Amino acid sequence: MGMLCAVSFNRYGRLYYLNPGDLSISVGDKVLVPTDDGAEVAECVWAPQWVSEETDGFPQLLGVAGDDDLRRDELMRKRKAEAKTAAKRLIREHELPMKVVAVDHVLESAGGSGGRTTIYFTAPHRVDFRSLVRDLGATLHCRVELRQLSARDSARVQGGIGSCGRDLCCATFLTDFEPVTIRMAKDQDLPLNPLRISGACGRLMCCLKYEHPLYQQFQAAAPAVGTRVSTPDGDGRVVGHSVPRDSVVVRMDADGSRCSCSRASVCGPRQAYESR
Repeated sequence: MGMLCAVSFNRYGRLYYLNPGDLSISVGDKVLVPTDDGAEVAECVWAPQWVSEETDGFPQLLGVAGDDDLRRDELMRKRKAEAKTAAKRLIREHELPMKVVAVDHVLESAGGSGGRTTIYFTAPHRVDFRSLVRDLGATLHCRVELRQLSARDSARVQGGIGSCGRDLCCATFLTDFEPVTIRMAKDQDLPLNPLRISGACGRLMCCLKYEHPLYQQFQAAAPAVGTRVSTPDGDGRVVGHSVPRDSVVVRMDADGSRCSCSRASVCGPRQAYESR
Protein backbone atom coordinates (compact mmCIF):
# COMPACT_ATOMS: atom_id res chain seq x y z
CA MET A 1 0.00 0.00 0.00
CA GLY A 2 1.29 3.46 -0.88
CA MET A 3 0.54 6.75 -2.59
CA LEU A 4 0.26 7.44 -6.31
CA CYS A 5 -0.39 10.49 -8.44
CA ALA A 6 -1.05 10.90 -12.17
CA VAL A 7 0.67 13.38 -14.49
CA SER A 8 0.38 14.26 -18.15
CA PHE A 9 2.85 15.90 -20.50
CA ASN A 10 0.10 17.29 -22.73
CA ARG A 11 -3.41 18.52 -22.10
CA TYR A 12 -5.80 15.56 -22.43
CA GLY A 13 -2.76 13.38 -23.09
CA ARG A 14 -1.78 9.99 -21.75
CA LEU A 15 -1.65 9.63 -17.97
CA TYR A 16 1.48 8.42 -16.21
CA TYR A 17 1.34 7.17 -12.63
CA LEU A 18 4.19 7.95 -10.25
CA ASN A 19 5.08 7.77 -6.61
CA PRO A 20 4.99 11.34 -5.19
CA GLY A 21 7.39 10.45 -2.38
CA ASP A 22 7.49 13.20 0.25
CA LEU A 23 6.15 15.86 -2.13
CA SER A 24 2.87 17.57 -1.34
CA ILE A 25 1.36 18.56 -4.68
CA SER A 26 -2.12 19.29 -5.99
CA VAL A 27 -3.88 19.23 -9.35
CA GLY A 28 -2.37 21.75 -11.76
CA ASP A 29 1.12 21.82 -10.24
CA LYS A 30 4.11 21.42 -12.55
CA VAL A 31 6.40 18.59 -11.51
CA LEU A 32 9.60 16.97 -12.74
CA VAL A 33 9.27 13.44 -14.12
CA PRO A 34 12.25 11.13 -14.81
CA THR A 35 12.56 10.04 -18.46
CA ASP A 36 15.21 8.41 -20.64
CA ASP A 37 16.28 11.89 -21.78
CA GLY A 38 16.41 13.38 -18.29
CA ALA A 39 13.91 15.22 -16.15
CA GLU A 40 10.89 16.66 -18.01
CA VAL A 41 8.08 18.91 -16.88
CA ALA A 42 4.58 17.47 -16.56
CA GLU A 43 1.31 18.62 -15.01
CA CYS A 44 -0.32 16.86 -12.09
CA VAL A 45 -3.86 15.85 -13.08
CA TRP A 46 -4.59 13.52 -10.18
CA ALA A 47 -3.47 14.52 -6.69
CA PRO A 48 -1.60 11.94 -4.59
CA GLN A 49 -3.84 9.50 -2.77
CA TRP A 50 -3.53 6.17 -1.05
CA VAL A 51 -3.99 3.05 -3.14
CA SER A 52 -4.21 -0.60 -2.14
CA GLU A 53 -1.54 -1.75 -4.62
CA GLU A 54 2.17 -1.84 -3.92
CA THR A 55 3.89 1.28 -5.29
CA ASP A 56 7.53 0.20 -5.06
CA GLY A 57 7.74 -0.46 -8.79
CA PHE A 58 6.49 2.99 -9.83
CA PRO A 59 8.98 5.77 -10.69
CA GLN A 60 9.21 8.61 -8.21
CA LEU A 61 8.77 12.31 -8.88
CA LEU A 62 12.01 14.29 -8.86
CA GLY A 63 10.48 17.44 -7.41
CA VAL A 64 8.44 20.52 -8.23
CA ALA A 65 9.40 22.35 -11.44
CA GLY A 66 11.19 25.65 -10.90
CA ASP A 67 11.37 28.73 -13.12
CA ASP A 68 14.39 27.42 -15.03
CA ASP A 69 12.61 24.11 -15.65
CA LEU A 70 9.51 25.90 -16.94
CA ARG A 71 11.56 28.09 -19.28
CA ARG A 72 13.37 25.03 -20.61
CA ASP A 73 10.06 23.23 -21.12
CA GLU A 74 8.59 26.22 -22.97
CA LEU A 75 11.67 26.40 -25.20
CA MET A 76 11.42 22.68 -25.96
CA ARG A 77 7.74 23.00 -26.90
CA LYS A 78 8.66 25.90 -29.20
CA ARG A 79 11.36 23.81 -30.88
CA LYS A 80 8.87 20.97 -31.39
CA ALA A 81 6.34 23.30 -33.04
CA GLU A 82 9.03 24.77 -35.33
CA ALA A 83 10.25 21.29 -36.28
CA LYS A 84 6.73 20.09 -37.08
CA THR A 85 6.01 23.11 -39.27
CA ALA A 86 9.34 22.78 -41.11
CA ALA A 87 8.88 19.04 -41.61
CA LYS A 88 5.42 19.45 -43.16
CA ARG A 89 6.67 22.20 -45.48
CA LEU A 90 9.71 20.27 -46.66
CA ILE A 91 7.70 17.06 -47.16
CA ARG A 92 5.41 18.98 -49.53
CA GLU A 93 8.41 20.43 -51.37
CA HIS A 94 10.01 16.98 -51.77
CA GLU A 95 6.61 15.50 -52.74
CA LEU A 96 7.00 12.57 -50.38
CA PRO A 97 3.98 10.41 -49.34
CA MET A 98 4.57 11.00 -45.64
CA LYS A 99 2.41 12.24 -42.77
CA VAL A 100 3.99 13.74 -39.66
CA VAL A 101 2.49 12.13 -36.54
CA ALA A 102 4.59 13.49 -33.70
CA VAL A 103 7.80 15.36 -32.98
CA ASP A 104 10.21 14.92 -30.09
CA HIS A 105 13.06 17.27 -29.25
CA VAL A 106 15.90 16.98 -26.75
CA LEU A 107 17.78 20.13 -25.74
CA GLU A 108 21.53 19.89 -25.26
CA SER A 109 22.20 23.40 -23.98
CA ALA A 110 20.45 25.96 -21.81
CA GLY A 111 20.14 28.35 -24.73
CA GLY A 112 18.31 25.77 -26.83
CA SER A 113 20.94 25.60 -29.58
CA GLY A 114 21.76 22.21 -31.04
CA GLY A 115 19.97 19.20 -29.66
CA ARG A 116 18.27 16.28 -31.35
CA THR A 117 14.91 16.26 -33.10
CA THR A 118 13.06 13.02 -33.80
CA ILE A 119 10.19 13.15 -36.28
CA TYR A 120 7.70 10.27 -36.31
CA PHE A 121 5.76 9.73 -39.52
CA THR A 122 3.53 7.27 -41.33
CA ALA A 123 3.72 6.28 -44.98
CA PRO A 124 2.10 3.62 -47.17
CA HIS A 125 5.52 2.13 -47.99
CA ARG A 126 9.22 2.65 -47.37
CA VAL A 127 10.34 6.17 -48.25
CA ASP A 128 13.78 7.45 -49.29
CA PHE A 129 14.04 10.53 -47.06
CA ARG A 130 17.80 11.11 -47.15
CA SER A 131 17.49 14.46 -48.91
CA LEU A 132 14.69 15.44 -46.54
CA VAL A 133 16.91 14.76 -43.51
CA ARG A 134 19.67 16.95 -44.94
CA ASP A 135 17.26 19.85 -45.53
CA LEU A 136 15.70 19.45 -42.09
CA GLY A 137 19.12 19.48 -40.43
CA ALA A 138 20.09 22.66 -42.30
CA THR A 139 16.77 24.32 -41.42
CA LEU A 140 16.55 23.33 -37.75
CA HIS A 141 20.33 23.47 -37.04
CA CYS A 142 20.32 20.24 -35.08
CA ARG A 143 20.57 16.50 -35.56
CA VAL A 144 17.41 15.07 -37.12
CA GLU A 145 16.10 11.51 -37.01
CA LEU A 146 13.07 10.21 -38.91
CA ARG A 147 11.22 7.13 -37.69
CA GLN A 148 8.40 5.45 -39.55
CA LEU A 149 5.52 4.18 -37.41
CA SER A 150 3.07 1.40 -38.11
CA ALA A 151 -0.67 2.09 -38.09
CA ARG A 152 -1.03 0.83 -34.51
CA ASP A 153 1.98 2.76 -33.23
CA SER A 154 0.60 5.87 -34.90
CA ALA A 155 -2.71 5.49 -33.06
CA ARG A 156 -0.82 4.99 -29.80
CA VAL A 157 1.20 8.17 -30.28
CA GLN A 158 -1.72 10.35 -31.39
CA GLY A 159 -4.31 8.92 -28.99
CA GLY A 160 -8.06 9.23 -29.49
CA ILE A 161 -11.46 7.87 -28.50
CA GLY A 162 -12.55 4.35 -29.40
CA SER A 163 -16.00 3.17 -30.45
CA CYS A 164 -16.67 2.31 -26.78
CA GLY A 165 -16.38 6.00 -25.86
CA ARG A 166 -13.19 5.56 -23.85
CA ASP A 167 -9.56 6.49 -24.55
CA LEU A 168 -7.74 4.10 -26.86
CA CYS A 169 -6.31 1.10 -25.01
CA CYS A 170 -2.98 1.42 -26.81
CA ALA A 171 -2.65 5.04 -25.66
CA THR A 172 -3.47 4.31 -22.01
CA PHE A 173 -2.43 0.94 -20.60
CA LEU A 174 -1.40 -1.51 -23.35
CA THR A 175 2.36 -2.04 -23.41
CA ASP A 176 2.59 -4.67 -26.17
CA PHE A 177 0.48 -5.37 -29.24
CA GLU A 178 -0.69 -8.98 -29.21
CA PRO A 179 -1.87 -10.70 -32.42
CA VAL A 180 -5.58 -10.28 -33.15
CA THR A 181 -7.26 -12.44 -35.80
CA ILE A 182 -10.60 -12.49 -37.58
CA ARG A 183 -11.17 -15.89 -35.94
CA MET A 184 -11.66 -14.09 -32.63
CA ALA A 185 -14.47 -12.00 -34.09
CA LYS A 186 -16.12 -15.11 -35.53
CA ASP A 187 -15.89 -16.98 -32.22
CA GLN A 188 -17.63 -14.05 -30.50
CA ASP A 189 -20.36 -13.98 -33.15
CA LEU A 190 -19.55 -10.40 -34.10
CA PRO A 191 -20.48 -8.88 -37.47
CA LEU A 192 -17.55 -9.21 -39.86
CA ASN A 193 -18.00 -5.66 -41.06
CA PRO A 194 -14.56 -3.96 -41.05
CA LEU A 195 -16.16 -0.72 -39.87
CA ARG A 196 -17.56 -2.50 -36.79
CA ILE A 197 -14.52 -4.48 -35.68
CA SER A 198 -11.68 -2.12 -36.66
CA GLY A 199 -10.09 0.40 -34.34
CA ALA A 200 -8.84 3.92 -34.96
CA CYS A 201 -5.70 2.47 -36.56
CA GLY A 202 -7.72 0.60 -39.18
CA ARG A 203 -6.63 -2.77 -37.80
CA LEU A 204 -8.72 -5.26 -35.82
CA MET A 205 -9.56 -3.90 -32.38
CA CYS A 206 -7.21 -5.05 -29.63
CA CYS A 207 -10.17 -5.61 -27.29
CA LEU A 208 -11.29 -8.58 -29.40
CA LYS A 209 -8.63 -10.54 -27.52
CA TYR A 210 -9.79 -9.61 -24.01
CA GLU A 211 -12.79 -11.95 -23.75
CA HIS A 212 -11.77 -14.48 -26.38
CA PRO A 213 -10.46 -17.07 -23.85
CA LEU A 214 -13.89 -17.03 -22.14
CA TYR A 215 -15.63 -17.75 -25.45
CA GLN A 216 -13.23 -20.60 -26.12
CA GLN A 217 -13.90 -22.13 -22.71
CA PHE A 218 -17.66 -21.74 -23.16
CA GLN A 219 -17.68 -23.31 -26.62
CA ALA A 220 -15.59 -26.24 -25.39
CA ALA A 221 -18.08 -27.06 -22.61
CA ALA A 222 -21.47 -25.91 -23.95
CA PRO A 223 -23.61 -27.98 -26.37
CA ALA A 224 -23.32 -26.80 -29.97
CA VAL A 225 -26.16 -25.05 -31.78
CA GLY A 226 -28.55 -27.68 -33.15
CA THR A 227 -27.84 -30.20 -30.40
CA ARG A 228 -30.80 -31.81 -28.68
CA VAL A 229 -30.67 -31.34 -24.90
CA SER A 230 -32.68 -32.03 -21.80
CA THR A 231 -33.50 -29.13 -19.48
CA PRO A 232 -35.36 -28.88 -16.16
CA ASP A 233 -38.39 -27.70 -18.18
CA GLY A 234 -38.25 -30.49 -20.74
CA ASP A 235 -36.46 -31.53 -23.92
CA GLY A 236 -35.53 -29.17 -26.72
CA ARG A 237 -32.90 -28.07 -29.22
CA VAL A 238 -30.13 -25.51 -28.71
CA VAL A 239 -30.68 -22.51 -31.01
CA GLY A 240 -28.25 -19.99 -29.55
CA HIS A 241 -25.56 -19.14 -27.00
CA SER A 242 -25.25 -16.31 -24.50
CA VAL A 243 -21.65 -16.34 -23.35
CA PRO A 244 -21.83 -13.29 -21.01
CA ARG A 245 -24.67 -15.01 -19.12
CA ASP A 246 -23.05 -18.44 -19.34
CA SER A 247 -26.31 -19.81 -20.74
CA VAL A 248 -27.77 -21.42 -23.86
CA VAL A 249 -31.02 -20.63 -25.65
CA VAL A 250 -33.21 -23.71 -26.08
CA ARG A 251 -36.34 -24.09 -28.22
CA MET A 252 -38.69 -26.40 -26.34
CA ASP A 253 -40.28 -29.37 -28.14
CA ALA A 254 -43.55 -29.04 -26.25
CA ASP A 255 -44.74 -25.63 -27.43
CA GLY A 256 -41.88 -24.19 -29.54
CA SER A 257 -41.12 -21.49 -26.98
CA ARG A 258 -37.58 -20.41 -26.23
CA CYS A 259 -35.98 -20.30 -22.85
CA SER A 260 -32.56 -19.31 -21.56
CA CYS A 261 -30.99 -22.02 -19.46
CA SER A 262 -27.78 -22.11 -17.52
CA ARG A 263 -25.06 -24.06 -19.30
CA ALA A 264 -24.69 -26.31 -16.26
CA SER A 265 -28.41 -27.15 -16.18
CA VAL A 266 -28.65 -28.62 -19.70
CA CYS A 267 -27.39 -32.01 -20.82
CA GLY A 268 -27.42 -34.10 -23.94
CA PRO A 269 -29.68 -37.11 -24.45
CA ARG A 270 -27.04 -39.60 -23.27
CA GLN A 271 -26.29 -37.54 -20.15
CA ALA A 272 -30.00 -37.30 -19.40
CA TYR A 273 -30.33 -41.09 -19.74
CA GLU A 274 -27.33 -41.77 -17.47
CA SER A 275 -28.65 -39.39 -14.79
CA ARG A 276 -31.91 -41.31 -14.48
